Amino acid sequence: MTRAPGPRGREIAVVAFAQTDHRRTTDELSEVEMLMPVLHEVLDRTGLKTADIGFTCSGSCDYLAGRAFSFTLALDGVGAWPPISESHVETDGAWALYEAWTKLLSGDADTALVYAYGKSSPGSLRDVLTRQLDPYYVAPLWPDSVALAALQAQALIDAGDTDESALAAVAARNRTAADTNPHAQLRGPVPHGEHAVRPLRAGDCPPVGDGAAAVILAAGERARQLCARPAWIRGIDHRIEAHGLGVRDLTDSPSARLAAEHAGAFDAPVDTAELHAPFTSQEVVLRKALRLDDRVRVNPSGGALAANPMMAAGLVRIGEAAAAVHRGESDRALAHATSGPCLQQNLVAVLEGDPR
Repeated sequence: MTRAPGPRGREIAVVAFAQTDHRRTTDELSEVEMLMPVLHEVLDRTGLKTADIGFTCSGSCDYLAGRAFSFTLALDGVGAWPPISESHVETDGAWALYEAWTKLLSGDADTALVYAYGKSSPGSLRDVLTRQLDPYYVAPLWPDSVALAALQAQALIDAGDTDESALAAVAARNRTAADTNPHAQLRGPVPHGEHAVRPLRAGDCPPVGDGAAAVILAAGERARQLCARPAWIRGIDHRIEAHGLGVRDLTDSPSARLAAEHAGAFDAPVDTAELHAPFTSQEVVLRKALRLDDRVRVNPSGGALAANPMMAAGLVRIGEAAAAVHRGESDRALAHATSGPCLQQNLVAVLEGDPR
């Protein structure tokens, strides 16, 4: 059970969020050079210095970087002095945030810095992501991420849950919403294009790009000192589907539904949802699993269809939901992150602002 503790427990909030301008390529920048401005920005927003941070946790992927323990180089962006309490997860930064949240709940720290980054441009992302698959039966076949997403999309079409025109409308809505997001990689009316892998067209797929994001968490009164309207994490949970795609119903996401239930997402209505749905068909699955109707603003930032920095896109969803609370545009927001093929792993967080 991962519901936040009651009134006598510790409350944790997202108090600051920053991200890069997500770009198709950043050949001129190393991971550290891409990350450092984001770390400086998120610290500046709270007035904190590195020495004021009680715990640091990051998310990245050695396969993207092409070298082992690549996250140790990114620590140069945090600084070598003073010594820090640090951890790392080999997945999206949303899971690094989960680890930091548990650290603050334990009382071992009052503040935490969470960051994530990924550079997909140097290699073939579709090939790299095959390494997430079952190493004995599936990975040797080299089905890439787009082909697997197409299997899910076709299952949805066969079940009558969507069609190609409806998927095109999902893409158009997300990328039109991104018109107001200066960090998005794709904006406005992007041509839907030819089929990439039937039934998915180019416009149904996320952009490949590089980017980084960071958030700061704080506990209790410290959060109120650092932010005018903290985004309180009322609940957070993550669940996983079976590894074998053949034993799953690709038109549904029981793990996302279970994570939402344990995070308290169904206890009261949400007004905003930031969904980590890199493919248009995945938004169809998540809307059903998370019980999101037309009264909920879904992906007002443009979502992963507008910018999908690997290992950071899930953390960006939490950050965008929190930023909406900070600005007073949302009172109760749901944030979702995923990892693996066809929504294999799902994390759901519920964020609330103080009553106005």
